[in-house]
Amino acid sequence: MDLQLKGKTAIVTGASQGLGRAIAIGLANEGVRAVVVARRLNLLEALIQEVAGGGGERPLALQADLYPDDAPESIAEQATRMLGHVDILINAAGGSRPLPLDGSKQAWHEGMTLNFWRLRELAHAVIPSMTAGKFGRIINLTGTREPRNLNAAHAAKAAVHVWSKGLSKVVAKDGITVNCIQPGKLRSEQIDKRWPTEESRREWAQKEVPVGRMGEPHELADLAVFLCSPRAAYITGNIIAFDGGARYFAF
Repeated sequence: MDLQLKGKTAIVTGASQGLGRAIAIGLANEGVRAVVVARRLNLLEALIQEVAGGGGERPLALQADLYPDDAPESIAEQATRMLGHVDILINAAGGSRPLPLDGSKQAWHEGMTLNFWRLRELAHAVIPSMTAGKFGRIINLTGTREPRNLNAAHAAKAAVHVWSKGLSKVVAKDGITVNCIQPGKLRSEQIDKRWPTEESRREWAQKEVPVGRMGEPHELADLAVFLCSPRAAYITGNIIAFDGGARYFAF
């Protein structure tokens, strides 16, 4: 199937590792010219070399931290200058922020800022470029697990879902779709630290996941890349669980 993505442009945050990296590779292999964003430039450079070696569209690196107040506008401006315009935004940056009951106001603010405010601000900063081209795709990576403790990221991801749903209604007339993907337990550095052996991962998955295994980043990337394509024009305002059928989610 031709996904009709060749020549499209994208910003991918959190592209240095994990799901952001896998999606950046998937888009590049479909001919998308992407600006890959992360704090660790060496990992972005390694990603670029891997894509180029595999024959994909060579990404452009943008070293940036999403947390500063002016980061979203700065990233949008620099990426637009590098690409000419922006068709696709992948919001894959973020991180877990577990907090105690007496967690400080500052700690809650930091977690909400990184996991909600900045990705919302970045999306709003690139929407004018999408509107001008009458085509846009915004994909937000969120989460599936019901909270078992206090975590600012959990609250932020719930906010992302509600904001995305509302935004999808406003921008649909301009050819822009907005969707969230909820990753379950997918192989990553963090997962491999918690379950360091294939046996331990398989034992956990057979108890918790109906399909009996953990997912791989490239599998989620396949879904994300399809949602970015013109072929997915009728899919918007959705929250899609990607968890092997586990469905342990509350938001």
